[in-house]
Amino acid sequence: MRQLKRYLPLLVLIIVVVAVFASGVTRYLNIEALQTHEAALRAFVSDNLILALITFMAVYAVATAVSLPGALILTLTGGFLFGPWIGGSATVVGATLGAVAVFYAVRTSLGEVLRRRAEASGGKLKAVIDGVEAGAFGYILTLRLVPLAPFWLVNIAAALAHAPLRAYALATFLGIMPATFIYSGIGAGIGELIARGETPDAGVIFEPMILLPLVGLGLLSLGVTLYQRRRAKTGDAL
Repeated sequence: MRQLKRYLPLLVLIIVVVAVFASGVTRYLNIEALQTHEAALRAFVSDNLILALITFMAVYAVATAVSLPGALILTLTGGFLFGPWIGGSATVVGATLGAVAVFYAVRTSLGEVLRRRAEASGGKLKAVIDGVEAGAFGYILTLRLVPLAPFWLVNIAAALAHAPLRAYALATFLGIMPATFIYSGIGAGIGELIARGETPDAGVIFEPMILLPLVGLGLLSLGVTLYQRRRAKTGDAL
């Protein structure tokens, strides 16, 4: 019974992954599908705003938990349907919930096994684990602000490094905000672009005026983490 309880979160996650990919839902994660169903989606949101928001956050949480391709389209959809601020906020909440679900499933089930393998093989996963152990909040915040490692990899590494759940969730919540609101803002303008037959440029985030501030935030966060690590090595309390 204890073993079943230990592996239950992972089992549920696996079932959700299989169900999502078997459903073929990924074929709807594109601008064309959004354009096709625009009228129905807007009508549903207009008539059932709270239910639509809850549904969107739940869908985003599941998409994050199963690492579903098309997270960018979902973020744009949030801005498209709810506007940049409400849509961006719903996206941040949904993504954080999904990331916490993966974190919990890994930590309670395969944590020790995967950690031993990561330590034996080295590589990026081991590097992220080491970084998280040195300063969980600052390091995770840096990787969320400037995604030097895949989102799912940070989720797993944080679990294997036994990062405090509160620090992990807060760093994720705060770290994904800047890029999320940028993309949500792009999504809010999709309706007008679709009407003109144009495609939104999601690559705007790589423009210097947007990318450089994000990098600066990431470097600032990394600097705090390195400072904390140095103080810890010298035995001083921060």
